[in-house]
Amino acid sequence: MLPVRNPNLAYALLLVLLIVAGFVPVFILNPSHQNIAILILMAAQMGVAWNIVGGYAGQISLGQAAFYGIGAYTSTLLFAHTGLNPWLAMLAGGVVAALVSVVIGWSCFRLKGHYFAMATIAVAEIIQIVFTNWEFAGAAVGLTLPIDKQGWAVFVFDSKVPYYYIALGLLLVTLLANFIIERSYYGYYFRAIKDEPDAARSLGVNLRKYKLIAFAVSSFFTALGGSFYAQKELYIDPASVLGTGLSIKMALVSILGGIGTLFGPVLGAGILTLIDEGTRALFGGSGRGTDLIIYAALIIAVAVYYPNGVLGWFNNLMARRRAVSLQAARGEHQ
Repeated sequence: MLPVRNPNLAYALLLVLLIVAGFVPVFILNPSHQNIAILILMAAQMGVAWNIVGGYAGQISLGQAAFYGIGAYTSTLLFAHTGLNPWLAMLAGGVVAALVSVVIGWSCFRLKGHYFAMATIAVAEIIQIVFTNWEFAGAAVGLTLPIDKQGWAVFVFDSKVPYYYIALGLLLVTLLANFIIERSYYGYYFRAIKDEPDAARSLGVNLRKYKLIAFAVSSFFTALGGSFYAQKELYIDPASVLGTGLSIKMALVSILGGIGTLFGPVLGAGILTLIDEGTRALFGGSGRGTDLIIYAALIIAVAVYYPNGVLGWFNNLMARRRAVSLQAARGEHQ
């Protein structure tokens, strides 16, 4: 089913913002400001990808950085050692991450709740240690992409603008995948597994199968984001693409914006990225960790006062206003 009938104001507003986003490089000419816009799009894409497994299926994975890193390393190694086109290498990274996620999920989905979350953290730490000690993958030193020319063929540019549009395109593709999932029977199964797993099982839903599907799709798109990061920075190491903080940020983006919603992660990405860049600009090196303190405060506030996230709060606010208006209209007729 195509566009939602009578979309609420929040969805309409965010759709307009996405359209406006296409014109950002035309009005923002400062490369540093363009880079911030790219970082917002990258964080949004990671959050939207995480939302498939964590938001819709309700499986809180805190080790998604493992698949981000797998995508980054796979595409980089393929390009460096085989000369494979970086665009194809990006897709290969996504496929490898999806296959690895199925292997991991087959065991980890025997666990439930916080046990599953802890297992994903442990797996991500193991993968980070493996890459830190794997000489072929550069070990702790990392890898630099061997670039001798620029252009679309090699995914390397001397301007931020092409990277911006690629990041925007990647976000839109990931959003489209979420949109299709949300309105397909997969989406209904995912939400049933999240809300009433026992009832879903009694109705014949294969819980492990659909959890694995959600995990694999989420990991695929997460790996695409990692591959894009590698091509943008032209250098990766275990700390930058496999760190635990990256996994936490993926989850925070969705939780803050509105977990289990289509555009919630986009909103959360904008808020968190601006906080991150703002604290760096304000405090510099002396304020290291300040952004994490603010993240924690925001998440506590959301958990206590707005459990449905900023987007959920906005929707509730508009619903209350409509209810007040409707009540006032009824009073006038009486």
